[in-house]
Amino acid sequence: MACSSIAVDGRALPISLYSPPKRQRPPDSSVSRNSGSNFNFRLHFRVRVQFLSGSSVHVLLNGSRGRNQLWKVRSDVKSESYEISKSAPESFKFKEKLGVDVISKDDDGDEFVDNAVPWWEEFPKRWTIVILCFSAFLLCNMDRVNMSIAILPMSSEYHWNSTTVGLIQSSFFWGYLLTQIAGGIWADTVGGKRVLAFGVIWWSVATVLTPVAAKLGLPFLLIVRAFMGIGEGVAMPAMNNLLSKWVPVAERSRSLALVYSGMYLGSVTGLAFSPFLIHSYGWPSVFFSFGSLGTVWTALWLNKAYSSPLEDPELRPEEKKLIFHNRVIEEPVKTIPWRAILSKPPVWALITCHFCHNWGTFILLTWMPTYYNQVLGFNLTESGLFCVLPWLTMAFSANLGGWIADTLVSKGMSVTTVRKVMQSIGFLGPAFFLSQLSHVNSPAMAVLCMACSQGSDAFSQSGLYSNHQDIAPRYSGVLLGLSNTAGVLAGVFGTAATGYILQHGSWDDVFEVAIGLYLVGTVIWNLFSTGEKIID
Repeated sequence: MACSSIAVDGRALPISLYSPPKRQRPPDSSVSRNSGSNFNFRLHFRVRVQFLSGSSVHVLLNGSRGRNQLWKVRSDVKSESYEISKSAPESFKFKEKLGVDVISKDDDGDEFVDNAVPWWEEFPKRWTIVILCFSAFLLCNMDRVNMSIAILPMSSEYHWNSTTVGLIQSSFFWGYLLTQIAGGIWADTVGGKRVLAFGVIWWSVATVLTPVAAKLGLPFLLIVRAFMGIGEGVAMPAMNNLLSKWVPVAERSRSLALVYSGMYLGSVTGLAFSPFLIHSYGWPSVFFSFGSLGTVWTALWLNKAYSSPLEDPELRPEEKKLIFHNRVIEEPVKTIPWRAILSKPPVWALITCHFCHNWGTFILLTWMPTYYNQVLGFNLTESGLFCVLPWLTMAFSANLGGWIADTLVSKGMSVTTVRKVMQSIGFLGPAFFLSQLSHVNSPAMAVLCMACSQGSDAFSQSGLYSNHQDIAPRYSGVLLGLSNTAGVLAGVFGTAATGYILQHGSWDDVFEVAIGLYLVGTVIWNLFSTGEKIID
């Protein structure tokens, strides 16, 4: 059936299934106007036809001239019932051709608007991907920071000194280091969906096995923690690959800020719930409960996610058009142009600054509860709860910085300038507030300095962490793997060095090293970084 019609005041209004509705004149009885006046009228209507004998069709007619006048015309449509065969063409879809806002009647005769598509199906698919990545990073840091709390009763039970604790904390980074570049290559060639699913499953299993390994002995614990790092190591390159394909440039900073705030809220969740679980059920319960959550996420991810908008059969055309606006649909990556990547000064600026940034970040991530316990005199529960404040500040600041950065870009400021401003805040803010820790006399002020340090650090999500997609969108996974390898080396050396420094020095020495690296990073970033695409 190629055409149907609706009778209005004895005239037939044709409805074609294969072409948009034509402009029609409304029935005279429904409109009062002065004779001889010019009357321009445009008929918009959305209709759903049910092929049942005696059905009613309600048509919404919206007048022009800004009068917002509404005509509602009712007509009986009678036809014989029939079935549409499976061979009916794809174009035989009323919803796609005519729209779906329809006035229907319930059993009592009351009218209501029937929307054929539920709101959750109209939710932008790119933001579904972003939210799922956010939740993966939430789990990522929950499973990572639980050791920073559990290490206190574990070191007491197994009689570990500060050097051994530093070795255990850094063993995570051994595996994390191995999969940075490999994860980026894998994500850019086979797709971020599979890589991120692998990572979550892998680190969740390693988390559950941690108490078993600890009871078997220190070497087994070191191996399991390194295995956990292998799984978490592919997460950031895979996420970066996914967002480079799904998120348009105008939404890049805020989407990355939201995903990385998942890490911060994961730290909040882990630090808040770990003391409760340890006191109630013992330290092994932290690893068992947190690790099991990965299975729930994996089921949702495999059902909802796709590596690219081109692979999603349910992606709406208007969203696809938005994603690919001013972008060329690129072929999948088959080879990595290593020479081109490694010959660019902005790439080396990104790698160096990632190292400088992560030295301070990972020290605070792994050693903050110990600092609160040993220096500020907080007990286990207080250490966990006070550690929450800096991470909450980071979650807020990351999203604030993302919105500011995207707003500046949309108002015409160059991406290069925005990246430099945001990263300068991300370096100089922590350097200033860490320098104040040696001058404060109260625990409350120390916690405040930590919170402000971490809060300003979070502006880096709109600085260097957004820069991979700016300068090399096709190879963003590989590029993040390269720079994050340097960041992981900072975590390995920084976490282990902190344990050594504390045995031979003080916390002031620990903070001075971090401050120096923040200042070096500020200079290098402002001299050599760019927000322009430099690698095709």
